[in-house]
Amino acid sequence: MAQEPRSPRSADPSRSPRGEGRGRGDGRGRGGRDRESRDERDSEFVDKLVHINRVAKVVKGGKRFGFAALVVVGDQKGRVGFGHGKAREVPEAIRKATEAAKRGLVRVALREGRTLHHDVYGRWGAGKVIVRAAPAGTGIIAGGPMRAVFETLGVQDIVAKSLGSSNPYNMVRATFAALKAEDSPRSVAARRGIKVSALQTRRRDAGVEEAVDA
Repeated sequence: MAQEPRSPRSADPSRSPRGEGRGRGDGRGRGGRDRESRDERDSEFVDKLVHINRVAKVVKGGKRFGFAALVVVGDQKGRVGFGHGKAREVPEAIRKATEAAKRGLVRVALREGRTLHHDVYGRWGAGKVIVRAAPAGTGIIAGGPMRAVFETLGVQDIVAKSLGSSNPYNMVRATFAALKAEDSPRSVAARRGIKVSALQTRRRDAGVEEAVDA
């Protein structure tokens, strides 16, 4: 009895039907990889809620209430950012503020990974802050919104003081203005066209001369 011929598609049982095994459904396609990389990137950040306020919008027939959130985000390795978000519900306002903070990250050079290289002064509107480098073991001596910025930045030893407004928005912006004004020895050496070791030698020699004059 003659054997009935099989079609080429059915002859190979290892071949899957059309549309299967093309990166869909198992999370291994392009969308799955992008989602995994985004989750890994978000997991390295630490966010802190600095301030939340109830706001009102006057509309026809009354007022429409919502919430405004101020959030600070950082990776505790020298990157930090802040964001502001508004929504009808608190979780949504925090989510918007967190996303805005991640879009505006700034990198701050840290000495020995624990403090700043020098003292800096920052101002934004009525907010005025002074931030000073501190020796090891000092800890974070700062209050309110400034502490949240330094904790998410990864600073371990610092002394900070607010001299102006206690408005959390002005304090956070003034703190960021101070951090952006900091210069590291590497950036100073690159600007002068010399090596970092030569710059540190000049600084050490200047310190010795000041000690002799005193």
